[in-house]
Amino acid sequence: MIEMNSFICGDCMDYLPQFPDKYFDIAVVDPPYGLKEHGGKNRSGYVKQKNGNRIFVKDGGYENRGWDNETPDCRYFDELKRVSKHQIIFGVNYYDYPLTGGRIIWDKCNDGSDQSDAEIAYCSLNNRVDIFRYMWRGMFQGKSITEGTVQQGNKKLNEKRITPTQKPVNLYRWIIKQYIKSGWKVLDTHVGSASSLIAYSEAGIDYIGFEKDPYTYRLANERLQEYKQQITLFDCGMEWLA
Repeated sequence: MIEMNSFICGDCMDYLPQFPDKYFDIAVVDPPYGLKEHGGKNRSGYVKQKNGNRIFVKDGGYENRGWDNETPDCRYFDELKRVSKHQIIFGVNYYDYPLTGGRIIWDKCNDGSDQSDAEIAYCSLNNRVDIFRYMWRGMFQGKSITEGTVQQGNKKLNEKRITPTQKPVNLYRWIIKQYIKSGWKVLDTHVGSASSLIAYSEAGIDYIGFEKDPYTYRLANERLQEYKQQITLFDCGMEWLA
């Protein structure tokens, strides 16, 4: 059995069969949408700001990794629901699989760009529609969970982008606050940039994560380990002050 707080480079479908039914309290996942948004596109362009100005946003120059060619088949969703008691599944509007229940709307506050204004997730914990507003478009990033519609303003404070479909750590911080209980075990089958694992590590939540693409895994693991090192140094500094 894989130990908790493990980040595995591999296909989740090769590992999930080893877990007992309902082993995880919740699966928070972001599978491929099948939109070919895996890099290799030049998405540079002008984006309209809330004050009416237009500013040029340069594409991140992401390498085409080819992992977003198609959506997962029903075997993935069946297995996901077998091993977890609850699920939050991003991209629900792209999947040909019955997911009746609540919805989470992530309003990206990027009106006027060439990307979706929002993303939709299935939520098995309720039948509500919950909305999280957080700016996310290149250099335009929200200030905090509570001030997500306010641009941070200092690019040096922005999260480092390592994948073209990266989600912000603050999105997962909000999910933890809204849905995840203390002591729960969390599954992430498509870790991507490791934003989720950073948020779980910060909150002391046990997780197991998988990333199939070795290149993405290396960048994500470096990002995760860099975060953990920063936390360790911070803790050591606080102990010294005490």
